[in-house]
Amino acid sequence: MTTPAVETRRGTSPVILGFPHTGTEVPAEIRARLNDTGKILADTDWHIHDLYDGLLDDATTVRATFHRYVIDANRDPAGGSLYPGQNTTGLVPETDFDGNAIWNDGQAPTSEDIAARLRAFHAPYHAALRAEIERVKSIHGIAVVYDCHSIRSHVPFLFEGKLPDLNIGTDMGRTCAPEIEAAAVEVATGAEGYTSILNGRFKGGWTTRHYGKPETGVHVIQMELAQSTHLSTEAPPFAYDTAKAERLRRPLETILRRIERIAPDLKL
Repeated sequence: MTTPAVETRRGTSPVILGFPHTGTEVPAEIRARLNDTGKILADTDWHIHDLYDGLLDDATTVRATFHRYVIDANRDPAGGSLYPGQNTTGLVPETDFDGNAIWNDGQAPTSEDIAARLRAFHAPYHAALRAEIERVKSIHGIAVVYDCHSIRSHVPFLFEGKLPDLNIGTDMGRTCAPEIEAAAVEVATGAEGYTSILNGRFKGGWTTRHYGKPETGVHVIQMELAQSTHLSTEAPPFAYDTAKAERLRRPLETILRRIERIAPDLKL
């Protein structure tokens, strides 16, 4: 893999956009171990960095270029489960979101593989994210990470029924100021034609929970979008639907601009 593990674009806003799951790069030696199901890379956050592009021109962005099957940048490096007792995928997934094996027989990653991938991929992503949090906070006295995600609207292995369109996660209000949470909820609830929920099936991943410490001036909120809101199909080729996306970009831009406007009043 010659592509850097992380791409960073520095901005001047107090808002940082995180993209841990839009990458599709898989080193050749890892790809060779994936079975046909794994090689589809179905659990990508397809086109999410394109969806948010330009919505907040001066926002910093931190994007993992590697696929979550290499290692999941939004999982605890110690391997702890995000949702104990519920179906989920781990630090290096053994299955896709449908519970299907993604590795060839006998080719699942070993503990040594995982340790190497932590060093080569997971650690650089979070080093970049931490650096940008510290830089932005030094400028504004506050940093707000808005973690950008998506998932298919129907995934029976993970949740029942149809997922709401906009899923806001703040770990039950622990990871950001109530003003930030309320702004996102107000816009999402009022967005015509969309359904939304706060701290439903997706309460915020490891990134949200690890960095979100409002008492230190670092606030994190996660937005998990149902892919039906911006893809023409949630199956291969996972095509971007420009008309759907342009409609969705309006409430997303409003959320980001409101958070940006609120942030200075929340600095310590």
